[in-house]
Amino acid sequence: MKYAALTGISPSVIAELKSGKARTLELNSAHNIITLTETAPGECIFVTSVNEEDLSPGDPGIMVDLLVLNISMKRIEVANPFFFEERERMSARIKVQFRGTTIARDVEGRKWGDPTKVEVIRSACYRAG
Repeated sequence: MKYAALTGISPSVIAELKSGKARTLELNSAHNIITLTETAPGECIFVTSVNEEDLSPGDPGIMVDLLVLNISMKRIEVANPFFFEERERMSARIKVQFRGTTIARDVEGRKWGDPTKVEVIRSACYRAG
């Protein structure tokens, strides 16, 4: 089965997720937001510290349950006496909970604009919770 993959996540964030408590993350990277557009709460997601370009079979990661997903656009305005600048930034806020550790078996979605998906090696034991 293929799972959405969030890549380039800080190892300290992954370590905190492994404690078992549900955590809220804010993601700003375009490739992770694109991947999240094809997911829904209740699904499992593969999370790894490996960058998207370097993700390959055999890379370690964790599986998390997606509890809440919110993708939004934020407007940023900068003004001073010489100019006025307005920008928009898309971000995704997700609440996830640790399910178990795993390894990527196969990776797909290497083209720009495609969600990153992985096939994982199923774990033989899971964390009770």
